Amino acid sequence: MRRRSILANEGVELKHEEYRLLRALFRERFGIHFADDSRFSVERRLRERLVVRGHQSFSEYHDFLKFHPLAQDEWAEIAEVLTVHETYFFREDYQLSAFKEEVLPEMRERAKQRKRITIWSAGCSTGEEVYTIAMLVHESMLFDGWEVRVYGSDLSKKCVAAARRGLYGPNSFRTTREDIKRKYFRQTEGGWLISDEIRSMCHFSQMNLLDNERTHLVGRVDAIFCRNVLIYFDSEARKRVIDMFQERLAPGGVLLLGHSESLLNVSTAFELLHLKGDLVYKKPLSNFAPFAPPSSGSGGL
Repeated sequence: MRRRSILANEGVELKHEEYRLLRALFRERFGIHFADDSRFSVERRLRERLVVRGHQSFSEYHDFLKFHPLAQDEWAEIAEVLTVHETYFFREDYQLSAFKEEVLPEMRERAKQRKRITIWSAGCSTGEEVYTIAMLVHESMLFDGWEVRVYGSDLSKKCVAAARRGLYGPNSFRTTREDIKRKYFRQTEGGWLISDEIRSMCHFSQMNLLDNERTHLVGRVDAIFCRNVLIYFDSEARKRVIDMFQERLAPGGVLLLGHSESLLNVSTAFELLHLKGDLVYKKPLSNFAPFAPPSSGSGGL
């Protein structure tokens, strides 16, 4: 029956005006920008959602999303079908090497009095980046006896659930050394399971980076990874997120972006830090206001 319904809706076209209205909603909600030539891709991804909701046109679907009091659950489904979840362990290794060899020692020096560091992976997908960061911190041996927390957040609830499971198949290990794989993972019938030692350092949460209330629950952090996420945002949303990162970072904290991303024409609140193998952005030590951490009743991540 469901297959017949899908076939019946295969002829439904996402018209130009419908696309304009829908992508305006997506931009407002997620900050994601879809270009004019993405119309057919969006049509393909959303067509089954019309079937599930029983709509006969994209206009009906738009009105449901904008006006219906029960649309909240559908927005969660849209986040799944519109976002890209491709990732793997130790992605962009040159940047990770610079982080381990140059950023972590400086981070240790700044935090040696409190002996606590927090690192945030914003847009963590299925968790490979979060666990990679935790493995790098562990391998550095700079923080033995410290409290180390690595947070991962993603728009997709399904990705966050997968990250919490910590179970991975071969595609996630395409650049992982075999000794690291066997040191920090255990092979099971379903795949490779992250070790409890690394898992205990990591925490995950579903989060829209434009949701100020949610992002404030992260608290103050020492470093932020946000790689290949901002490229999907429009200019206004990108600036909002960068300003939020600047607020969340501790003085001297660093922001690491993807290799094709920069803060040019977005923000002047960061210093450009030249490392041996990479460029990262640093929050100046002198440019900050007193920070009040979340109350104990906030629930954390």
